[in-house]
Amino acid sequence: MQTMKRIFIGTGRDRGMVPEFRPSVLYVRRKVENLMMQQSQVYHTDIPARLDRLPWSRWHWLIIISLGITWILDGLEVTIVGSIGSILEKHAGLNLTAGQVGLEAGLYLFGGVSGALVLGYLTDKLGRKRLFLWTLVWYGVFTVLSGLSWNFLSFGIFRFLTGVGIGGEYAAINSAIDELIPARGRGWTDLAINSSWWVGTMVGSAESILLLNPHLISPYWGWRLTFLLGAILAFAVLLVRRMVPESPRWLLTHGRIREAEEVMKGIEESVEKRTGKPLEKAEWSIDIDPRETTGLGTIVHVLFRQYPKRTILSLALMVTQAFLYNAIFFTESLVLTTFFGVHSADVGYYIFPFAVGNLLGPWFLGPLFDRWGRKPMIAGTYLVSGVLLVLSGELFLHHLLTATTITMAWSIIFFFASAGASAAYLTASEVFPVESRAMAIAFVYAVGTLVGGVVAPPIFGALIQTKSIHNVFIGYVVGASLMILGGLVALLLGVRAERRSLEQVARPVTEAVFHQSGSLRKV
Repeated sequence: MQTMKRIFIGTGRDRGMVPEFRPSVLYVRRKVENLMMQQSQVYHTDIPARLDRLPWSRWHWLIIISLGITWILDGLEVTIVGSIGSILEKHAGLNLTAGQVGLEAGLYLFGGVSGALVLGYLTDKLGRKRLFLWTLVWYGVFTVLSGLSWNFLSFGIFRFLTGVGIGGEYAAINSAIDELIPARGRGWTDLAINSSWWVGTMVGSAESILLLNPHLISPYWGWRLTFLLGAILAFAVLLVRRMVPESPRWLLTHGRIREAEEVMKGIEESVEKRTGKPLEKAEWSIDIDPRETTGLGTIVHVLFRQYPKRTILSLALMVTQAFLYNAIFFTESLVLTTFFGVHSADVGYYIFPFAVGNLLGPWFLGPLFDRWGRKPMIAGTYLVSGVLLVLSGELFLHHLLTATTITMAWSIIFFFASAGASAAYLTASEVFPVESRAMAIAFVYAVGTLVGGVVAPPIFGALIQTKSIHNVFIGYVVGASLMILGGLVALLLGVRAERRSLEQVARPVTEAVFHQSGSLRKV
């Protein structure tokens, strides 16, 4: 709701007696300015270049911490629900059947896809900040309600709506991060943030050990309290996230030129204050013709007419990594218990080092995506992880692995695969124009989740159920082949986006002319 200012009209004695509400002067002025700027007027701006030339500072860490929490929350949610599955089937839970527990996981997944598509579109239309604030509140509310569920129907509805919030977060925060982080560090920043999903996994594992211990807390309350941690984290981070500004790039392409300049000046003052050094002059600029560019027609044109090869690249990377991840991660416990005799209560000890490998890969390899380049690193991580999976499958087939050594093998494989998987999200978020960035992320995420997330676990579960090592080996070969295919697609269609401004990687739909240098002025 816009700010309204109470004023009184009238003359003489009756002045102040007739109350009326009118918009504030500032509100009216901004509305008029925005309307004037949206009449196909071209503006010359160097704001994107000024964002990219900023030195790294505490302000950028604010962006990473406040927006990167999303992946931790998703990892936390998945781990918690996986941990409480057996309790939900008991009287202390919700008396669910095994099928209902599995269906609940599907509802959360479907909610994520729905949220990504709907809220991704709104993120491009209404702005990054408005959506990444709203989606975090949405997630916090419905994860608390999940803990207050009273039957399967209520639990399923609340889990679906929790997934909606997380799916919307993916589109909003990945768009904002790419548009606020300098080009020279965009690669490792994205990879480090996306890999934080495994931090959530570790936190969820530790939380489940504590709260699901019947000697410490009643099982009736323990599983309900597990959802509280996610909500507490969300609302705590919300206080910090409120300080993150709207993306100046988004403001520019939506005709809000004056607001973009005000936000940019605020960012520069903050960085200068923290670094104590004057900022360098921007070296390039662009002409922007602000207009309505977030319709579905524009998005379809960008994805399938303007950049079809990039769409194929993004889909190939997302689908192949999603298949591999969901196939291995969601059936890891079944392999350990079925073929290596690991007790179900001890599976967590094997999941932890697996999570560590997934976390460290993007952290150590991330800087190379900016230094050596996107194409060689993305292709390399996909190809290496695929080949290593085939080799470990051969050792598994010939009974040369133990529970410990296969866990070590998985950790090494996903050291590389995790970096590649994170790069899939990076690719989707940086190779399309700013006007359709969030929707592109949402579309690629949705397809990857539905194809890889829905198809892979049942296939691998059925293969494991046969208790045939040969059948499971075939599944590993399929997963490895898909990763190798993703690597080959990256070699053929990869985009060299390293250390390049987003506007140079994909020209904005609203861009009229690119200049090597310039300053903010109307032309």
